[in-house]
Amino acid sequence: MNGKKAVIPIGQIEQRILLIRGQRVMLDADLAGLYGVSTKRLNEQVKRNRDRFPEDFMFQLATNEKAEVVANCDHLAKLKFSPVLPNAFTEHGAIMVASVLNTQRAIQVSVFVVRAFVKLREMLSTHKELAHKLATLERKLQNHDESIRSLVAAIRQLMTPPEPETPKKRIGFLVEEPRTPYKSSKRFKKQKRQ
Repeated sequence: MNGKKAVIPIGQIEQRILLIRGQRVMLDADLAGLYGVSTKRLNEQVKRNRDRFPEDFMFQLATNEKAEVVANCDHLAKLKFSPVLPNAFTEHGAIMVASVLNTQRAIQVSVFVVRAFVKLREMLSTHKELAHKLATLERKLQNHDESIRSLVAAIRQLMTPPEPETPKKRIGFLVEEPRTPYKSSKRFKKQKRQ
């Protein structure tokens, strides 16, 4: 590792990490391949050191979980015909497997396995932050959409022609008395004729 090329690229390890029962895990077959031992040998060491693998470090897949994993992961197609249910190891379980195998390769690769789990955790936290920001933006846009809708409705209201108006009442003082005819004076009539 000092100046040497990485034993296994982290990207290749990341592809082997699965999400099962809400936990990020690696299956025994994948870990055995990374650590350079057979799956049978890995599981033998796990059985011999069962106290080191509590339920939060390792669990066995159910039949339906195994079928789903085989269907979704091409590299695990060989498990389809195996009657044995695979073990799934969490990040801590994967490290513990390296310690019980106690081979030089297992020790070297366990560092890369831990880094892959940490990188995935960081990526997930980044995605959570991004999801939170998107949700905030979506809420803002929704508020803007409502404001825009009300603005468009107000503009449409202004654009509609006014309804025909009813005759307006005259403003001012109205006298409700009958009209009296005025008599014109004779003198005024004479002046008009001339």
